[in-house]
Amino acid sequence: MAHTIQVDVVSAEESIFSGVAEFVVLPGETGELGIYPQHAPLITRIKPGSVRIKVPGKIEDVLVFVAGGILEVQPKAVIVLADSAIRGKDLDEAKAIEAKKRAEDALVNREADIDFAQAQAELASAIAQLAAIQQLRRKK
Repeated sequence: MAHTIQVDVVSAEESIFSGVAEFVVLPGETGELGIYPQHAPLITRIKPGSVRIKVPGKIEDVLVFVAGGILEVQPKAVIVLADSAIRGKDLDEAKAIEAKKRAEDALVNREADIDFAQAQAELASAIAQLAAIQQLRRKK
């Protein structure tokens, strides 16, 4: 039996993934993190991007897009508390492209009454979603 770790990915709306994994890769605040069983305890913020979960006995990784959040790692458990999360199969390229365009327009239009930090966050999220979609396409 391979060594495994319990993984839970949840958003405010629902539980996105709950199960065991051989390892997890996700976008930490300071770079990509690889988590294996018996990892040292860790709490950190995560950036928008893909969470890849290697499930024992499966060839394809489970992919979940997260728009940021908090990661807690214990030796036998990984908990991702995502601001929002979307299963890889549910990502919508057209919506991501539209969100990217809206955020870019908001940043260019300096006369608009907008929150630039929010627009930058939305742009980063849309770009990360499009990268996740490209990653899924490469696997097919």
